Amino acid sequence: MPQTLLFACDLSAENRAAFARAVRLAVDNGARLDVLHVLDPHLPHQALRDLEDAVVADMERTLQDLREDYALPEPEVLIQTMTGEPYAEIVREAHERKASLIMLGTHRKRGQPDLVGGTTLARVMRSAPCPVFSVSHSPDQPWRDILVPVDFSMAGRQVLRQALTRFPEACLTLLYAWDIPGEHELASNSDYARWRDSELAGLRRQLEREVDALLDELGDVPELELVLEQGDPDEVLASRLRRLPPDLLALSNQYRRGRDHYNVLNEQLLADPHCDLMICRAW
Repeated sequence: MPQTLLFACDLSAENRAAFARAVRLAVDNGARLDVLHVLDPHLPHQALRDLEDAVVADMERTLQDLREDYALPEPEVLIQTMTGEPYAEIVREAHERKASLIMLGTHRKRGQPDLVGGTTLARVMRSAPCPVFSVSHSPDQPWRDILVPVDFSMAGRQVLRQALTRFPEACLTLLYAWDIPGEHELASNSDYARWRDSELAGLRRQLEREVDALLDELGDVPELELVLEQGDPDEVLASRLRRLPPDLLALSNQYRRGRDHYNVLNEQLLADPHCDLMICRAW
């Protein structure tokens, strides 16, 4: 059975890059592309019928324009509208269609992380049964350089597995944030420095064994680089994105655990994306 890629289209200008990326992925993977737009169910019935025809026509025109702009072949496409709460309908349709991924454009509240949590994008990312891609960059650039923060939790392993299997020709950077007790107070002490370096060498060996064990399960894998950086995981990731933004950042939907043990997406990443995002469920 061919894969189904679900693209949630909101007809905005910000959606164009995601739409084109979805078409490219569908073609490359021999998948069917289901393009979905969710309408407001509270509109009058006649208005809904008229709007549905207009929306479908607009999505068809956009698809044709994107194929011409980016010289894309035509994939198998199903364009539909439905009514309801956008995030709930997107998640439900992903379940029913057994979608292998959901593609959305970036949200329009850039630079406003306090407003991100209730957006359709953030709510879909928290609840989707499959990886969710948020795309804001040009589809002309392949996802060759992929950054995967790792902690080897169950959620982290799932993200790494998804990245390894979906992008076998990419270069993956595995970023591990470490924090050894006494570093800030004793870093200048030579005895401590030797002990710390020994601990870090042991940590790297342990992480390499973890990676090798996963690679043995998967067979053919992409090029990998393991990077250890000191600091809080969120700060280490933010610094890396500023210095060396990848093509794609792969995270779990439980990546960040706040002080109150409340699992949330890192809303700053959604508010100010340095790259495209892939968010995976924790299992």
